[in-house]
Formats: sequence, C-alpha cells, structure tokens
Amino acid sequence: MVRSRTITILVSRKTGDVFDAILNSPPKMMPDAKQNDDDSWSFSTPRGNANLKFKHNKTFGILDQLYVDDEAQWEAPMRVISNGDDSEVIITIVKPEVLTDKQFDERMKELEVLFGNLKKIIEEK
Repeated sequence: MVRSRTITILVSRKTGDVFDAILNSPPKMMPDAKQNDDDSWSFSTPRGNANLKFKHNKTFGILDQLYVDDEAQWEAPMRVISNGDDSEVIITIVKPEVLTDKQFDERMKELEVLFGNLKKIIEEK
C-alpha cells in the first residue's frame, strides 16, 4: 500500500503574495540555496545535497515540486487556494519506495517544522 501525507497550512496573506513568497523562499529557508539556470534551487541538507524544482502556474495556484536528494526523489503537488484575505497552502507527499516507513515518518516531522517556518517567513513579509 502506498503511503502519503497531506499538509495544510493557513497563511494570513493574499494568494498571489503567498505564491510569490513560496517561489522565492529557498534562500530564506536554506542559507546556501542557489538558483540554477533551469530555475531549480540547489542546497545542502542533513542527508546531502538536494535540488528543488517548482512546476508552477500562478493563475491556477499550482506550485508542484520535484525534490531530489541523495536518498530519494519526491514529486509533490502543492496548491495555494484563496480563503478570503488568507490562503490555504496544501501539499501532498507520497512516500518514495526507497524509504522505510520509519524514514518517511521522520521526513514528515521535518516537513511540519519546515512548513511552520515557511508560514512565518510568508507572514512576516
């Protein structure tokens, strides 16, 4: 059976602002993040080097991600949805086959912290 996890955060910002902030968040979250010629981001993690590429469409609130590190590759659909003056950010992560359930659970705990930090960065803008 395939495991997945959906994370939703409410952000106190308009949808367009949230969208732009997420696209530009890597250097604010990972000090060594560098943007590559293909608009992907490269940075280091506790598990080695990583690359993050957004497949985005602002009109439809699509911020899908392809994340590759030394352990696994993750394709994660992400959406930014208007909720009045606020926005909902929704991302679904499917466990890569190469990770154990324990490793996946650890990554999800890390992502909860990461998304908490992302929310703070967006709302401070």
